Amino acid sequence: MNNIVRVLGGEQTDFQRNWAKEGKSFFSIMKETVEDALEDVGLDYNDIRIVNDQNRFGIFVGNFNAEQYVNQGHLGAFFTEIDPVFYGAPAARYEAACASGAIALDAAATKIRAGDYDVALVLGIEVMKTVGAIVGGDFLGTAAYYEKEGKGIEFPFPKLFSRLADELLEKYKYPEQRFMDALAEISAKNYANAKDNPKAHTRAWFMNKKHAANRTSRFNINVGGRLAVSDCSQVTDGAVAVLLCSETFARDYAAGKAKDLAEIPRVKGWGHRVAPLTMDVKIHDAKTHAHILPWTRQTVEDAYRRAKLTFDDMDTFEAHDCFTSSEFAMISAFGITPPGKELQAIEAGMVTRSGSYPINPGGGLIGIGHPVGASGVRMFLDVYRQIMGKAGDCQIGPVRNGMMLNIGGAATTNVAFILGK
Repeated sequence: MNNIVRVLGGEQTDFQRNWAKEGKSFFSIMKETVEDALEDVGLDYNDIRIVNDQNRFGIFVGNFNAEQYVNQGHLGAFFTEIDPVFYGAPAARYEAACASGAIALDAAATKIRAGDYDVALVLGIEVMKTVGAIVGGDFLGTAAYYEKEGKGIEFPFPKLFSRLADELLEKYKYPEQRFMDALAEISAKNYANAKDNPKAHTRAWFMNKKHAANRTSRFNINVGGRLAVSDCSQVTDGAVAVLLCSETFARDYAAGKAKDLAEIPRVKGWGHRVAPLTMDVKIHDAKTHAHILPWTRQTVEDAYRRAKLTFDDMDTFEAHDCFTSSEFAMISAFGITPPGKELQAIEAGMVTRSGSYPINPGGGLIGIGHPVGASGVRMFLDVYRQIMGKAGDCQIGPVRNGMMLNIGGAATTNVAFILGK
């Protein structure tokens, strides 16, 4: 029983907010998010003090690039500025590009499974609107091999994921127009789902398939290769915090809150794999594999194996749709279709909120937003909320199990979690 990791809950900021315009620092977003998460779970600072005094508490911060965006490192130590209750708590920042949040979750869950901690607070955070689009694009280029794939290239990541689109067309021989329409359908789906999400970045924006499919419009300009603005996730300020705990703590927590322990979701499976760093090597490596992203697929398979489940046991999926081409490739990575059959799943509506295998029912990174270091924690929290029936107008119905797949860089760091009751 000691290896069970339970999920108590959490909270996210409104991803539509611009913290720099509000005159608030990254520390403000940290403090607000932590306190909101504790309130959601029903714990207070005294509860944290007790487990911290027992040396059974840890803090894990997922962040990609605070050094460039806000000129600050050493983020774990800033918890001591939130409240003295955090004095002495082991705290550190974890970085793996866009998978930073999931890596922080993985580290926290590992400590709990090992029996070192009873409670872990995981915070994913990124403040990105401190710079303009060109400078921000350059900062994001450091998530790739900067000297080879980012330096001196305007908006490097749309170009890298356009290459993924090119390879999908080449590898699977899709009709080009149907393929591009399918990418537009992914965009339109995620924007539409976000309209029902009260904390989504784009909830008040307009997007439909016709608009997304017109990649020559001045309202949907091309940003790299085949991809236009509609194919891209949003530059977002945001933070998300969740609390994980051991089975021992969960049992006492459930008794104290008059809850049923079996109703508290747990981490059933997980996977973490790193692919070759550059897109050139990834493409070369994939030539001998059925999957376009073989290391991503292996990450998912590891999670299924550890959970002793298959994709048919999943009721919802959170895909890292940094671009429409990444969500497209993840359809087969999840196992929803064999590789090369992703197009049919989109055209049949299988991945819509009302479909057999809903992907990103709350809007994904395209609709909700992509504060880089926070996205993995947000995806994890959204799966938890679906399982608990707390997803509001984004709820797909009863959910037994859900999977999230968070990637860093150009599908370089891959992290998957399966949650369920």
